[in-house]
Amino acid sequence: MELQLKKTALSRSWILLDKDGTGTILDVDKYAIMRMVEIHARDLRILDPLLSYPSAILGREKVIVLNLEHIKAIITAQEVLLRDPMDDDIVPIVEELRRRLPKSTGDEEPSAQDREAGGEGEDNEFPFEFRALEVALEAICSFLDARTIELETAAYPALDELTSQISSRNLDRVRKLKSAMTRLTNRVQKIRDELENLLDDDDDMADLYLSKKLANLSSPASSFGAPNWLLSSPNPDSKIHRSSKASTATSVQVENDVEDLEMLLEAYFTQIEGTLNKLNTLREYIDDTEDYINIQLDSHRNQLIQVVMLGGMVSASLFLSIVTYARRKGLVGS
Repeated sequence: MELQLKKTALSRSWILLDKDGTGTILDVDKYAIMRMVEIHARDLRILDPLLSYPSAILGREKVIVLNLEHIKAIITAQEVLLRDPMDDDIVPIVEELRRRLPKSTGDEEPSAQDREAGGEGEDNEFPFEFRALEVALEAICSFLDARTIELETAAYPALDELTSQISSRNLDRVRKLKSAMTRLTNRVQKIRDELENLLDDDDDMADLYLSKKLANLSSPASSFGAPNWLLSSPNPDSKIHRSSKASTATSVQVENDVEDLEMLLEAYFTQIEGTLNKLNTLREYIDDTEDYINIQLDSHRNQLIQVVMLGGMVSASLFLSIVTYARRKGLVGS
């Protein structure tokens, strides 16, 4: 009962970080979170640590929903809500958000001309939501890469030891490492697939531009003649939403430039792809080792069969010699 209460308390714990990196610990239920950031219950359910949902980066009307392994966050255009801030794996992420969310120079968002001229630092090139997203992507990619390095450090010596000495202990050790590799590969693959799916769809990437959508909603010029439901960002999975945006893009004249976000996502896609390649290389090494072990076992088995056959032939020859000797001595009948 005490353990269940601890889990419940943990699932209610959040930290709210604003544009200045100031954090506030919150102990609230899901209904308070839904009212605070205007998020649907089905999206909030994805972030429940007691439920198993695949990794996801979802763009909604006013928020980005992040479910990346242990990183469960809700990002708005001005704030970040991060779940379980006291967790050992989350504490470094909180510190990194405190450091990188505030602007390093000035209080104003750099203009497009400033960004093109390259006069601002990298942190200032992106709006608030992308700075927060970058911290989360960097954290999960580094976390999975570190787990991969740990696995490589343990696996390669174990495989080499197995090839030099085939024993039950070494076989069991390699079996456990192979199971761990399979689980880790699946986790890395899910993150990679989510980034790839996002990169393949400009509409999904456009839904992550919360600051731009907020500016479009607050600008009379951008909203002239356009219905509110069009300027907001409904469920990106809605085919009606996508077809409506495509058919009215000319009249609304909302620029759908996702180049900055695409470059950001591609950088971490490349990193997670490199991690996956390490795991695939390890898998190939394990497969090669298994083939070598099977060849060795087949060779030993063939040698054993030869010994058994030779022993049988020797026994038969000895038996015939004894029978022949006994007949000559008249010990047995002919």
